[in-house]
Amino acid sequence: MNDTIAAISSGSRINQPISIIRLAGPRTLDIIRKIFKGKIGRDHTITYGYIYDGQYLIDEVLVMWFLGFKEGDKIIYNNYVGEPIIEINCHGGIVVTNKILELLLSNGARMAEPGEFTRRAFLNGKLDLIKAEAIHDLIMSKTITQVKASVNRFKGKTSDLIDKFINKISLIIGMAEVNIDYPEYDDVEQFTNNKMLDVIIDLEKKLSEIIKISEDSRYIFWRC
Repeated sequence: MNDTIAAISSGSRINQPISIIRLAGPRTLDIIRKIFKGKIGRDHTITYGYIYDGQYLIDEVLVMWFLGFKEGDKIIYNNYVGEPIIEINCHGGIVVTNKILELLLSNGARMAEPGEFTRRAFLNGKLDLIKAEAIHDLIMSKTITQVKASVNRFKGKTSDLIDKFINKISLIIGMAEVNIDYPEYDDVEQFTNNKMLDVIIDLEKKLSEIIKISEDSRYIFWRC
Protein backbone atom coordinates (compact mmCIF):
# COMPACT_ATOMS: atom_id res chain seq x y z
CA MET A 1 0.00 0.00 0.00
CA ASN A 2 2.69 2.43 -1.05
CA ASP A 3 0.44 4.29 -3.47
CA THR A 4 -2.00 7.09 -2.68
CA ILE A 5 -5.62 6.70 -3.73
CA ALA A 6 -8.47 9.13 -4.35
CA ALA A 7 -12.19 8.92 -4.97
CA ILE A 8 -15.41 10.86 -4.69
CA SER A 9 -16.98 9.50 -1.51
CA SER A 10 -20.28 11.39 -1.67
CA GLY A 11 -21.52 10.11 -5.04
CA SER A 12 -20.85 11.70 -8.41
CA ARG A 13 -23.89 11.14 -10.61
CA ILE A 14 -25.94 14.26 -9.83
CA ASN A 15 -25.35 17.89 -8.95
CA GLN A 16 -25.59 18.39 -5.18
CA PRO A 17 -24.79 21.17 -2.70
CA ILE A 18 -21.61 19.53 -1.35
CA SER A 19 -19.25 16.85 -2.64
CA ILE A 20 -16.61 15.05 -0.60
CA ILE A 21 -13.41 13.80 -2.22
CA ARG A 22 -11.18 11.52 -0.18
CA LEU A 23 -7.41 11.17 -0.59
CA ALA A 24 -5.46 8.56 1.37
CA GLY A 25 -1.93 7.18 1.36
CA PRO A 26 1.69 8.12 2.00
CA ARG A 27 1.79 10.99 -0.55
CA THR A 28 -1.43 12.62 0.63
CA LEU A 29 0.22 15.77 1.98
CA ASP A 30 2.56 16.19 -1.00
CA ILE A 31 -0.32 15.90 -3.47
CA ILE A 32 -2.74 18.27 -1.76
CA ARG A 33 -0.04 20.93 -1.39
CA LYS A 34 0.23 21.09 -5.19
CA ILE A 35 -3.38 22.20 -5.67
CA PHE A 36 -4.55 23.66 -2.34
CA LYS A 37 -3.90 27.24 -1.23
CA GLY A 38 -4.74 27.61 2.42
CA LYS A 39 -3.56 26.58 5.85
CA ILE A 40 -2.35 22.98 6.27
CA GLY A 41 -4.30 21.74 9.27
CA ARG A 42 -3.23 19.66 12.22
CA ASP A 43 -4.69 16.20 12.74
CA HIS A 44 -8.48 16.24 13.15
CA THR A 45 -8.94 19.88 12.10
CA ILE A 46 -10.70 21.67 9.24
CA THR A 47 -9.24 24.57 7.25
CA TYR A 48 -10.58 26.86 4.55
CA GLY A 49 -8.86 27.51 1.25
CA TYR A 50 -8.91 27.28 -2.54
CA ILE A 51 -8.22 24.61 -5.14
CA TYR A 52 -6.15 25.79 -8.09
CA ASP A 53 -5.25 24.27 -11.44
CA GLY A 54 -2.02 26.13 -12.01
CA GLN A 55 -3.00 29.82 -11.90
CA TYR A 56 -6.71 29.14 -12.42
CA LEU A 57 -9.06 29.08 -9.43
CA ILE A 58 -11.31 26.01 -9.46
CA ASP A 59 -13.25 26.20 -6.18
CA GLU A 60 -13.27 27.35 -2.57
CA VAL A 61 -13.22 24.36 -0.21
CA LEU A 62 -13.01 23.08 3.32
CA VAL A 63 -10.34 20.42 3.91
CA MET A 64 -10.55 17.94 6.77
CA TRP A 65 -7.13 16.75 7.90
CA PHE A 66 -6.46 13.28 9.32
CA LEU A 67 -2.70 13.12 8.92
CA GLY A 68 -1.84 11.40 12.20
CA PHE A 69 0.23 12.51 15.18
CA LYS A 70 3.56 11.44 16.64
CA GLU A 71 3.67 9.34 19.77
CA GLY A 72 7.28 8.58 20.59
CA ASP A 73 8.88 7.16 17.47
CA LYS A 74 5.54 6.16 15.93
CA ILE A 75 2.92 8.04 13.94
CA ILE A 76 -0.59 7.22 15.14
CA TYR A 77 -3.35 7.38 12.55
CA ASN A 78 -6.56 7.78 14.50
CA ASN A 79 -8.83 7.64 11.49
CA TYR A 80 -10.94 5.22 9.48
CA VAL A 81 -8.25 3.89 7.14
CA GLY A 82 -5.14 3.94 9.34
CA GLU A 83 -3.14 6.06 6.87
CA PRO A 84 -2.77 9.79 6.16
CA ILE A 85 -6.15 11.02 4.88
CA ILE A 86 -7.69 14.28 3.82
CA GLU A 87 -11.27 14.94 2.75
CA ILE A 88 -12.03 17.87 0.45
CA ASN A 89 -15.49 19.39 0.88
CA CYS A 90 -16.21 21.28 -2.34
CA HIS A 91 -19.27 22.60 -4.16
CA GLY A 92 -21.18 19.66 -5.48
CA GLY A 93 -21.47 20.28 -9.19
CA ILE A 94 -20.41 17.33 -11.31
CA VAL A 95 -17.92 19.36 -13.34
CA VAL A 96 -16.10 20.97 -10.41
CA THR A 97 -16.08 17.74 -8.38
CA ASN A 98 -14.63 15.71 -11.22
CA LYS A 99 -12.10 18.46 -11.96
CA ILE A 100 -10.73 18.37 -8.40
CA LEU A 101 -10.52 14.57 -8.55
CA GLU A 102 -8.73 14.87 -11.90
CA LEU A 103 -6.19 17.25 -10.32
CA LEU A 104 -5.47 14.79 -7.53
CA LEU A 105 -4.96 11.98 -10.04
CA SER A 106 -2.74 14.05 -12.31
CA ASN A 107 -0.54 15.01 -9.36
CA GLY A 108 0.26 11.49 -8.23
CA ALA A 109 -2.80 9.74 -6.85
CA ARG A 110 -4.60 6.90 -8.55
CA MET A 111 -8.32 6.16 -8.63
CA ALA A 112 -9.39 4.02 -5.70
CA GLU A 113 -10.95 0.68 -6.53
CA PRO A 114 -14.48 -0.01 -5.21
CA GLY A 115 -14.22 -0.72 -1.48
CA GLU A 116 -10.48 0.01 -1.35
CA PHE A 117 -10.64 2.46 1.55
CA THR A 118 -12.41 -0.18 3.64
CA ARG A 119 -9.99 -2.86 2.47
CA ARG A 120 -7.09 -0.71 3.62
CA ALA A 121 -8.82 -0.15 6.95
CA PHE A 122 -9.04 -3.94 7.34
CA LEU A 123 -5.40 -4.50 6.34
CA ASN A 124 -4.27 -1.75 8.72
CA GLY A 125 -6.13 -3.33 11.62
CA LYS A 126 -8.78 -0.62 11.90
CA LEU A 127 -11.61 -3.03 11.14
CA ASP A 128 -12.10 -6.75 11.50
CA LEU A 129 -13.68 -8.70 8.66
CA ILE A 130 -17.13 -8.71 10.28
CA LYS A 131 -17.17 -4.90 10.54
CA ALA A 132 -15.88 -4.55 6.98
CA GLU A 133 -18.74 -6.74 5.73
CA ALA A 134 -21.18 -4.75 7.87
CA ILE A 135 -20.12 -1.52 6.15
CA HIS A 136 -20.73 -3.11 2.75
CA ASP A 137 -24.17 -4.32 3.87
CA LEU A 138 -24.99 -0.89 5.32
CA ILE A 139 -24.20 0.77 2.00
CA MET A 140 -26.27 -1.80 0.11
CA SER A 141 -29.22 -1.74 2.55
CA LYS A 142 -32.68 -1.41 1.02
CA THR A 143 -34.74 -1.26 4.23
CA ILE A 144 -34.38 0.29 7.70
CA THR A 145 -34.32 -3.25 9.14
CA GLN A 146 -31.21 -4.00 7.10
CA VAL A 147 -29.67 -0.72 8.24
CA LYS A 148 -30.24 -1.61 11.91
CA ALA A 149 -28.77 -5.10 11.43
CA SER A 150 -25.68 -3.68 9.71
CA VAL A 151 -25.14 -1.03 12.38
CA ASN A 152 -25.39 -3.62 15.15
CA ARG A 153 -22.68 -5.69 13.48
CA PHE A 154 -20.52 -2.63 12.85
CA LYS A 155 -20.83 -1.60 16.52
CA GLY A 156 -19.04 -4.84 17.29
CA LYS A 157 -21.67 -7.04 18.94
CA THR A 158 -20.80 -10.09 16.85
CA SER A 159 -17.07 -9.34 17.01
CA ASP A 160 -17.24 -9.04 20.81
CA LEU A 161 -18.96 -12.42 21.09
CA ILE A 162 -16.33 -14.05 18.88
CA ASP A 163 -13.49 -12.42 20.86
CA LYS A 164 -14.95 -13.75 24.12
CA PHE A 165 -15.33 -17.19 22.56
CA ILE A 166 -11.69 -17.23 21.40
CA ASN A 167 -10.44 -15.96 24.77
CA LYS A 168 -12.37 -18.69 26.55
CA ILE A 169 -10.84 -21.37 24.32
CA SER A 170 -7.36 -19.94 24.92
CA LEU A 171 -7.95 -20.04 28.67
CA ILE A 172 -9.09 -23.66 28.51
CA ILE A 173 -6.05 -24.69 26.48
CA GLY A 174 -3.76 -22.92 28.94
CA MET A 175 -5.36 -24.59 31.95
CA ALA A 176 -5.18 -28.01 30.31
CA GLU A 177 -1.50 -27.57 29.41
CA VAL A 178 -0.62 -26.53 32.96
CA ASN A 179 -2.40 -29.59 34.38
CA ILE A 180 -0.56 -31.87 31.96
CA ASP A 181 2.88 -30.30 32.41
CA TYR A 182 2.75 -29.75 36.18
CA PRO A 183 0.45 -32.37 37.73
CA GLU A 184 2.54 -32.43 40.93
CA TYR A 185 1.70 -28.86 41.99
CA ASP A 186 -1.16 -28.60 44.47
CA ASP A 187 -1.75 -24.88 43.86
CA VAL A 188 -2.68 -25.49 40.20
CA GLU A 189 -6.43 -25.59 39.60
CA GLN A 190 -7.42 -29.13 38.69
CA PHE A 191 -9.02 -29.31 35.29
CA THR A 192 -11.17 -32.42 35.65
CA ASN A 193 -13.31 -34.13 33.03
CA ASN A 194 -16.47 -32.74 34.63
CA LYS A 195 -15.08 -29.23 34.60
CA MET A 196 -14.04 -29.66 30.97
CA LEU A 197 -17.59 -30.80 30.13
CA ASP A 198 -19.10 -27.73 31.84
CA VAL A 199 -16.81 -25.43 29.89
CA ILE A 200 -17.61 -27.16 26.57
CA ILE A 201 -21.36 -26.81 27.23
CA ASP A 202 -20.87 -23.10 27.94
CA LEU A 203 -18.84 -22.70 24.74
CA GLU A 204 -21.53 -24.47 22.76
CA LYS A 205 -24.12 -21.98 24.03
CA LYS A 206 -21.91 -19.03 23.08
CA LEU A 207 -21.26 -20.49 19.63
CA SER A 208 -24.99 -21.07 19.11
CA GLU A 209 -25.61 -17.42 19.99
CA ILE A 210 -23.04 -16.28 17.43
CA ILE A 211 -24.54 -18.53 14.75
CA LYS A 212 -28.08 -17.30 15.48
CA ILE A 213 -27.06 -13.64 15.22
CA SER A 214 -25.30 -14.34 11.92
CA GLU A 215 -28.22 -16.34 10.52
CA ASP A 216 -30.75 -13.68 11.54
CA SER A 217 -28.65 -11.02 9.87
CA ARG A 218 -28.26 -13.04 6.66
CA TYR A 219 -32.03 -13.72 6.59
CA ILE A 220 -32.77 -10.00 6.78
CA PHE A 221 -30.70 -9.43 3.61
CA TRP A 222 -31.60 -12.60 1.69
CA ARG A 223 -35.36 -12.04 1.88
CA CYS A 224 -35.19 -8.61 0.21
